Amino acid sequence: MQTSIERAKLWVERDPNEKTREYVNSLIKSDTGESSSGHLASLFPSDGSRIGFGTAGLRAAMKAGPLGMNDLVIIQTTQGLARYCERFSQGNGNGDKKLIAVIGYDHRENPELNLSSKSFALLAKMVLLEAGFECVLLDGYVATPLVAYATTKLNAATGIMVTASHNPMADAGFKVYWSDGCQIRPPFDELIADSILENLQPWTDYGTKLKETIAMASSCVDSCYGLGNADQTLSITNDYFNSVRNSGLVTNQNAASTKAGIIKPKIAYTAMHGVGHVFAVKSFEIFNLDPFYSVPEQQEPDYTFPTVSFPNPEEKGALTLATKFADEHGCVIVLANDPDADRLAVAEKCRKTKEWSTFTGDQIGTMLGHWIWESIGKDCEKPVAMCASTVSSKMLGAIAKAEGFTFVETLTGFKWIGSQAVKLGLEGYRTLFLYEEAIGFCCGDVVADKDGLTAMGVMAELALNVYRGGLSLTDHMESLYAKYGIFESRNGYYFCYEPSTVHKIIDNMRNGGTYMDSVGPYEVESIRDLGEPGYDSTSDDKKPSLPTSKSSPMITLKFTNGVVAQFRASGTEPKFKYYIEIQGKPGVRRDVIVKELETMTAFILEELLRPSENDLVPSKL
Repeated sequence: MQTSIERAKLWVERDPNEKTREYVNSLIKSDTGESSSGHLASLFPSDGSRIGFGTAGLRAAMKAGPLGMNDLVIIQTTQGLARYCERFSQGNGNGDKKLIAVIGYDHRENPELNLSSKSFALLAKMVLLEAGFECVLLDGYVATPLVAYATTKLNAATGIMVTASHNPMADAGFKVYWSDGCQIRPPFDELIADSILENLQPWTDYGTKLKETIAMASSCVDSCYGLGNADQTLSITNDYFNSVRNSGLVTNQNAASTKAGIIKPKIAYTAMHGVGHVFAVKSFEIFNLDPFYSVPEQQEPDYTFPTVSFPNPEEKGALTLATKFADEHGCVIVLANDPDADRLAVAEKCRKTKEWSTFTGDQIGTMLGHWIWESIGKDCEKPVAMCASTVSSKMLGAIAKAEGFTFVETLTGFKWIGSQAVKLGLEGYRTLFLYEEAIGFCCGDVVADKDGLTAMGVMAELALNVYRGGLSLTDHMESLYAKYGIFESRNGYYFCYEPSTVHKIIDNMRNGGTYMDSVGPYEVESIRDLGEPGYDSTSDDKKPSLPTSKSSPMITLKFTNGVVAQFRASGTEPKFKYYIEIQGKPGVRRDVIVKELETMTAFILEELLRPSENDLVPSKL
């Protein structure tokens, strides 16, 4: 096992980035032998650890060393990915076929260390070219859904989106798609991780090659020094939006409202300092909608995210500027993409109180799913299916049962939801809607991943339809509760900076393998444990139907009063998440249901998680 200094010196030998190389060299020179237990050791742990290749790929702070996002990590990761794609292709009898890869990137940047999403994308393309791939680098900043679309459109072996999505400004990410346009999932992620470790030594001097490429690119018209594919980028973007236009999702609600002489609700939009604005404009165009009012301070890509603490539309206060802007321009609805435009938040101004309220991901998912069923699902030639993650509300499942379409529950994360949609498609279904409670929605079957661009167009049409009938979106949600039952949830998270704490809490819930039959006065009806080896008290063999994971444990408790409580760790952030929902009994008033849920939520969070004892930091949501 190497010491921290030995790891750092090897890093310097391999790193093509002058800034990070100089920084690490300065740490090595100032090291006294004792300080290696400090900053140098934090960057280069002597246990050999490196950034984990897991949920969809990589995501971490931009910094030097094997635990950060930097040029060398990108090179090593892409080399490992390329080699695995080659082996997979050869194993399927396609060894002579030239493999294709697609790359897109967002606007993340760390100027101090000369690190950025763009430079990562350029290096990734150079690695793939070195490996003999045909590589399409989308020119300029793009929204994540375009990479998911392009991966299948071009029959690519893999797609890469260099983005940290809604993470804090210090972070960058490397999101990987498989050939089916879905985020990578087991066993691909584990096999790619192994391949990365086999390809840590750079195959060539990428730093020099990139400098030479940039030096020769002064007359190039694209923004990637001649490495970008500008014409293909435009073609792919147009093909994506045309596919949405022809998917059946566009129902021309704007024209119907104009014909009826109805005053249409004004809509404000924020790109949250991300890449979404130009694509959001196009989305409204293909849905034949009136232009939205764009929040000017948040319209252009800005990696410093100057107007928000966190560039996540879910976070408390994230929509404050947007709602203020909406008030100034007479808008009653706010639509917000996250920085890479794969998610959608929705807020509405109350007609009576004039206060703004933000819909939960479950409420948005329920409204979108119901609208898509009503507008195109009922007349679909194929049997219709919809999917949601297991931690999402059970309300869409109740709608499916009442209306007669298929609903499938999956593990948390769009890598599972999207792959289930692909599977259902192969079985003859048309999967018209997918969602997860963390404001991730996929409307239609143009892509198999979260898509905030299509979702915003569908939501705007839904709003026009609802307002034409004299209702607000809030009124509409209440009508769905009245028809299909009241589902109330209290979802949230604690910051948890010690991974072992998550396993400790989950182990306590397991109660030594006997599991608990009650939490205080609340009797447990059933338990499902998706950690290894897995357990489901409702199945004959006591084994869960969903896949299990040792590294990502998750426990679900169903209580006799109808409350379902689920607990898991986030795959991309230091968060311990909880999802608690109650389905109200017929005839019981909503305020009574809400009070019962809030009382029970407070009790079981304290009883099961013991936040103070376990150093859990509450969120501001």
